Amino acid sequence: MPLTWEYESEYRKTSVVCGCDEAGRGPLAGPVYAAAVILPDGADICGLDDSKKLSAKQREAVRGRILETALDSAVAFATVEEIESLNILGASLLAMRRAVEALRIRPSLLLIDGNVARGFAEPAVAVIGGDAKYPSVAAASVLAKTARDAYCIEADAQYPQYGFAQHKGYGTKAHRAAILQYGPCPLHRKSFLKKLWEKV
Repeated sequence: MPLTWEYESEYRKTSVVCGCDEAGRGPLAGPVYAAAVILPDGADICGLDDSKKLSAKQREAVRGRILETALDSAVAFATVEEIESLNILGASLLAMRRAVEALRIRPSLLLIDGNVARGFAEPAVAVIGGDAKYPSVAAASVLAKTARDAYCIEADAQYPQYGFAQHKGYGTKAHRAAILQYGPCPLHRKSFLKKLWEKV
């Protein structure tokens, strides 16, 4: 199903629609970020797509267009400590709730990327692959991803031995080797490292 207004427009007939997505569920380190975006009906944002399909340069360009076009948007995150306490799904939903709560405009329906949409004050619909189907969710995916990438670049300056600017916290071979060499830093999700230690 391609990214199109056709499907989202059905919800927009009766609701103020907000797209929500997260970035950073899989990495070994760093917070999980989320964004909430309310777009005008039929907004034509050049290059808008699922953030995973865009290069870093493309995402930054699209991010600017989203911010210029959106009626409202917000980005939030859940900390490493919250990820460890709640598990990554719980922390992802918490970050999305925080993003929605930070909006100035109150949506009446949330489109949540994924297969779980619970704990929201507003009615919410879970959409598997929503970032590749619905423009509002795709926009949220771009804002969440660019915000998290910016965080990882800042983290790289603080902990240069891990290479966060390159791998953005994901479990690449170089990242795993750095953890084994230097041990984890405060940004690492300890529960995510269990399998890494088992392989040693």
